[in-house]
Amino acid sequence: MTALNTRTHLEESLRRDIEIIRAKVLEMGHLGERALKASLQSLVERNRQLAYSVILRDQYLDELETELDRLCLEFLVRQQPVASHLRFVFTAIKINKELERIGDYAESVARQVLTISSLEPQPPHAKFVELGHLAIHMLRDAVQSFLDQDADLARRTMVIEERANGLRSAIGAELMALRQAEELPLAALTPLLTIARRFERVTDQAKNLCEEVLYMCTGEVIKHKGGEAFRILFIDEGNGCLSQMAEGIGQALGIRRFVFSSAGLTPEPVDERVVAFLASKGMSLGRQASKSLEQVPHLEHYQVMVALTETARKAFPPPPTKTVCLVWPVADPLAPAVAGEDVQAGLEAAFRYLNTHIRELVEAILGNKPQEHTS
Repeated sequence: MTALNTRTHLEESLRRDIEIIRAKVLEMGHLGERALKASLQSLVERNRQLAYSVILRDQYLDELETELDRLCLEFLVRQQPVASHLRFVFTAIKINKELERIGDYAESVARQVLTISSLEPQPPHAKFVELGHLAIHMLRDAVQSFLDQDADLARRTMVIEERANGLRSAIGAELMALRQAEELPLAALTPLLTIARRFERVTDQAKNLCEEVLYMCTGEVIKHKGGEAFRILFIDEGNGCLSQMAEGIGQALGIRRFVFSSAGLTPEPVDERVVAFLASKGMSLGRQASKSLEQVPHLEHYQVMVALTETARKAFPPPPTKTVCLVWPVADPLAPAVAGEDVQAGLEAAFRYLNTHIRELVEAILGNKPQEHTS
């Protein structure tokens, strides 16, 4: 009888601790959702007071994160969980971090709103609203999948993230078109791209949260599947010549598990001479659209960033960082006001330089192992 009472007491203690953790996760999810809604509303209504309230409330989310961490650690010590209960608490710890980051993204959106609220003309908000609502919907369902231990809901929620990527790209293209038509102030471009980026990152975090839920429910580890891809980003001023050429060279290598991309500090149209030159080498630039750093999907996942000009160094992440940052000072063949054979010779020289350095970098990454081609 004593043993039975002891077991019953332990089971009740376990259930009580689990419910306390679930309640804290739910509270953090509600706070994150409310912050996202308020930051989106502040953008659409140009409501600076609301933006300030989002920034001020972020501190409470940080405090909740600390409290939930404490509860999870105490649970580990007190309950000595195994199997499903152990996966539950590990998942709660991971989700806690994801929710705290979402609060940071909402705060970042609010800060950008303060920067652009007084600028004229204002951009169309329809796609921002669509992306924001998508992020909020994903967050709500991701948290619910944890609370209900619903693996099917987690899987359904994860697939929505691709729509967010498409919306963010569409917003970037729309903003660039407005800027080129001088219908958007230059000072508004970067803040608006940042806002789109932050809402898209919320969907990434919600997807991460769902991956953790799947682990909790099934024991299946799917997080970072495909993460073996090695990502290299080339950066210059305008993404109209050198960085586009470097991306084209990298893609033409056809090496499996390597992702090459390019961006510019201030994007400019891709020069037609570069397009024609690479075409003569059997390389295509695809859509031939230049992009900014904010338009590079999953920028934080790039293991190597290569600045092709000294100025492009400013794009490097601040230390400490795991990203390897390199500078290749390539002469820009389009910089001098020359034409004809001089430009062609400059393009050839830049191509040889980039081709040699990219191949050497890739071989170093592969450890001089035989290259794996897609064909």
